[in-house]
Amino acid sequence: MSSKFQRLHAQILVIGGGPSGSFAASALAREGLDVVLLEAAQFPRYHIGESLIPSVRHYLKFIDVEKKVVEMGFQNKPGAAIKFNQFKREGYTDFAGLGHFNSVWNVVRSEFDKLLLDHAASCGAKVFEQTSVKSLRFSTTESSRPVAAEWLRSADGETGEISFDYLVDASGRAGLMSTKHLRNRHVNASLKNIALWGYWTGAGSYGLNTTREGAPWFETLSDESGWAWFIPLHDGTTSVGVVMNQDMYNERVRALKGSSMEERYRLSAALAPGLVELLGPAKLVQKQVVGGQPGELEPLIRSASDYSYSASSYGGPGFRVVGDAGGDCSEVDAAAWHTKRFSLSYTRFQIVVMSAYQQIRSTKLDILNDIDEDNYDRAFAAFDQGASEMGSRLSAEELQNALEFCGKCFNPTSPNSLSAASKAILPKEVFDASAPLMNPQAIQSIVSKTFNHTSPKSDEELSGAEEELKLALDQINGRRVMHPEHNVNNMETEEVNGFVVRLQQGNLGLVRA
Repeated sequence: MSSKFQRLHAQILVIGGGPSGSFAASALAREGLDVVLLEAAQFPRYHIGESLIPSVRHYLKFIDVEKKVVEMGFQNKPGAAIKFNQFKREGYTDFAGLGHFNSVWNVVRSEFDKLLLDHAASCGAKVFEQTSVKSLRFSTTESSRPVAAEWLRSADGETGEISFDYLVDASGRAGLMSTKHLRNRHVNASLKNIALWGYWTGAGSYGLNTTREGAPWFETLSDESGWAWFIPLHDGTTSVGVVMNQDMYNERVRALKGSSMEERYRLSAALAPGLVELLGPAKLVQKQVVGGQPGELEPLIRSASDYSYSASSYGGPGFRVVGDAGGDCSEVDAAAWHTKRFSLSYTRFQIVVMSAYQQIRSTKLDILNDIDEDNYDRAFAAFDQGASEMGSRLSAEELQNALEFCGKCFNPTSPNSLSAASKAILPKEVFDASAPLMNPQAIQSIVSKTFNHTSPKSDEELSGAEEELKLALDQINGRRVMHPEHNVNNMETEEVNGFVVRLQQGNLGLVRA
């Protein structure tokens, strides 16, 4: 790890050493390129966002860091439990059921992020910590192309400038390019929330002594103001947080005038009875400050704004924006692909999150102004009520249909919980998340044939194993819409703007589909 920054030029400058920046630096350095990474903090440093998804393993493997992550001993995450209805049991997404290497981890971010940053350095990237980028300078002949960065080293106040051929902006929420230069960030008005969280010792475990042990638990708050998380970590603590609608939280603060953040946190967490049961006699604790002095403790409760934002573009001449900052082709084609790929993934994510919030709040969300229409039809190309039947503008009904459809991903069931008899009768392709969508009539027909109905039954008429099968089929169908995004190698298989990713060391890039 470099300590003194004296470089004057780099082929590629990466701003930010979080997971996106470290991954980009590792992948590019392994291609033999001259990469410099500037990180404002000194790692290890604290960060929230502790639960990973299975597709990350494919990309960790590509930069040869997966084995290092496994050796860290992070808490195994075989799936995720989600309870959106207090009167029904939880739904469960089984990652491990798809194969051993589909399980993933709950991570302590200070350790995980440092591992990735150190790995970038081991791959040949020149990494400089405690060095922030204060501003960018642009080409005098091509005004939209960044060519140099002014930096500041916090340890001694020294400043300087580094020029570069290409820029990767992984500066996180600060979003140097998006907020200071492009000024194209759009905050999603429907998802303005606040999060409060802390760490507990002595908590129970979801799915104890079963294949689900270690899975995080997510639950709706009973007053519909938001949701809670319960994420076990390998250091013996459990991360427990509540995410609430900002306006509703502000009302709570006014109603509880004079209350402390801890009091508001505990009162909010108490609105998730399943969470309370999992905590049992656990105690809220203060952790040692990451990288701090002996005995220096973190705050008991942390808080942060929790919101969603997007941008009209994520790439341009000589730059790309990645992470929270928002091959065989031309530079123009590559920038257009990056923006389209990023936007498409964000739109899919946005629809799933909004479908969850619609269930949490039991009300329809006013989201027309927050949806990227250009990517909506592609995100739902497989959806029967999708692009082929849409007009030039999306209607509220079309969006609500999509939210309700995807909301079935969170049905209070799991395909694995079906009876052995039902599983034996059903064809294997029914459980395939990559198969085409089933229309409502097809699902109704499967239920009728399985239980020998003389005539189709409505949802209200189903009960017991019949209802369980219908819920499971709807859940599988909902997941099929999102499958292209969560498939482990989706960037290599899903064509965007005529290109796919060639994920090969020494030959990394975009190729025509």
